[in-house]
Amino acid sequence: MSLKEKLQEDLKSSMKNKDTVRKSVVTLIRASIKQYEVDNRVELDDEGIIDIISKQLKQRRDALDEFAKANREDLISETEAEIKVLKEYLPQQLSEEELNEIVKLTISEVGATSMKDMGKIMSVIRPKVKGRADGKLINELVKANLQ
Repeated sequence: MSLKEKLQEDLKSSMKNKDTVRKSVVTLIRASIKQYEVDNRVELDDEGIIDIISKQLKQRRDALDEFAKANREDLISETEAEIKVLKEYLPQQLSEEELNEIVKLTISEVGATSMKDMGKIMSVIRPKVKGRADGKLINELVKANLQ
């Protein structure tokens, strides 16, 4: 079953079960997919859908930080529930240790010695961990390993 079909099935089941959080998240994902497909006149495969879900996850995480600064507990709990649903559609996330190993290997592979090589490192790492790691965490690990 493709990811698109799974989203369709989950939308139906969330409507039957009156799961409003899942329904709203799945609806937003499907709307983003449709928008991308119409704008670019393409049919997205699972990889493209994972990219869209990853972007949505990043948006929710950024919003979560802002809600925490504003002490909006109601929005924090709602956003955390949305993040949990989004993560279900992504591949298994890498642990920090696994990601750190990939970062170390990539730094030696690229021959990076300073922060000037950050762009090279990130361009090699991203395809390796696509959809399985947060870009912010990758960035922090690369900085830590280059110092």
